[in-house]
Amino acid sequence: MCNFWHEINEGDIIIARKGRKIIASIGKVTKTAFYNESMGNERIGSTPNYAYSNFIGVEWDNNVKEIRFPSIVFSLQTIYEISSDKFNYLIKGELPSEKEEEGVVEETEFVMEKYLEEFIISNFKKIFGDKLELYIDDEDNPGRQYPTEIGTIDILVKDKKTNDLVVIELKKGRESDKVVGQILRYMGWVNDNLAKDTQKVKGIIICKEQDNKMMYALKMTKDISVKYYTIDFKLSD
Repeated sequence: MCNFWHEINEGDIIIARKGRKIIASIGKVTKTAFYNESMGNERIGSTPNYAYSNFIGVEWDNNVKEIRFPSIVFSLQTIYEISSDKFNYLIKGELPSEKEEEGVVEETEFVMEKYLEEFIISNFKKIFGDKLELYIDDEDNPGRQYPTEIGTIDILVKDKKTNDLVVIELKKGRESDKVVGQILRYMGWVNDNLAKDTQKVKGIIICKEQDNKMMYALKMTKDISVKYYTIDFKLSD
């Protein structure tokens, strides 16, 4: 949610859905995310305890009627990004094709990646050994879902040998350009706001499989490495 708040831009397209099979409306962002307490109070009858004061400006297309699909086309996620191909497929209202079914699988993997972070934290020493440790700042805030004014870092750790700070980002099905740009942005913020003395800042991207576009982008920096994970889910008697 924090990433959505910082990354939504004017001109972005939003799909409002009902459940996982219905498109309720389509709109264009006209104003980036903002906070307005009075608007939040007015919307729910001036009951501050239940006020939702975070907004984005959206111009909804009144010509778009409900689009219903015969099978599930949306993930369980409340807010998530879809590709342009997925968007173009949805607004045409066609029956799911083989490509779309693959898209549903990718979204399922995206949901599973939510738990990847929990798994990494719970098995941190087994995964990274004694090389890395979770970062704790001067106010005792842990490096998991570390908040900054430019977004939330998935995991922030420290190299125990070199004392360098390391930003770990999970790709989470995002386009390669966005994940590379995001981790570089976080690394820049950490360098300016957290790094001390001779501390360097490095990055690790964790993803499911190799992404050639991402690898080409990373050729231009020696400070970001890529790690791959596998999911092995089996049922047996």
